[in-house]
Amino acid sequence: MSLLFQPQAPVLAPTNTGDEFPVRRIFCVGRNYAAHAREMGRDPDREPPFFFTAWAETVVLDGATIAYPSKTENFHYEAELVVAVGKGGRNIAARDALDHVWGYATGLDMTRRDLQLEARAQGRPWDTGKNVEQSSPLGLIHKAGEGFDPEHGKIELTVNGEVKQSADLADLIWPVADIVAYLSGLWEIQPGDLIYTGTPAGVGAVVPGDAMTVTIDGLTPLNIKVGPPAA
Repeated sequence: MSLLFQPQAPVLAPTNTGDEFPVRRIFCVGRNYAAHAREMGRDPDREPPFFFTAWAETVVLDGATIAYPSKTENFHYEAELVVAVGKGGRNIAARDALDHVWGYATGLDMTRRDLQLEARAQGRPWDTGKNVEQSSPLGLIHKAGEGFDPEHGKIELTVNGEVKQSADLADLIWPVADIVAYLSGLWEIQPGDLIYTGTPAGVGAVVPGDAMTVTIDGLTPLNIKVGPPAA
């Protein structure tokens, strides 16, 4: 028997070692900065983290122009630290969790906010708001252990040069080690998985023509433009 069609090849994300990181799955942490939880109308106390997922093919790389998505009039940016998993495991202890991380990158979780809030109000899944084509921009992945500290450092987003989000990774309610440990109790994590760790306060809308830049101390900036709707 032969295949009816060829499956789509995985997104190959560049790294600072010159190797390519094949993206397998995307897990995203919701409301992981206290100030952002408040701006979304939620209690920022340290309750267990919750996750939503996105297709691997939503990843686009630095320098891309992403199409303004359909069915929305409120397309939001969310700057995030992204964790690239290099070693699989299940029920990983927090003290061992960073051993499973291959590297880190700047990222964006682009959101059809109006559709997300509508789904949330009705107790429905967030897929239409979050799992959107080209919604997971990803910067250059830096190998762990090369001077980057995932627990401290400024994370900032600008739109057309104007600062919109600014915080410190120390403000994460659940730091990277705890996120990896908790996630591995829900699913067996695998090499190639990406974890988007949440966004600071200051989220807002962009329109076609806007240029976004995400910077995190110690990592390569991510630059993304918003284009017109797809034809």
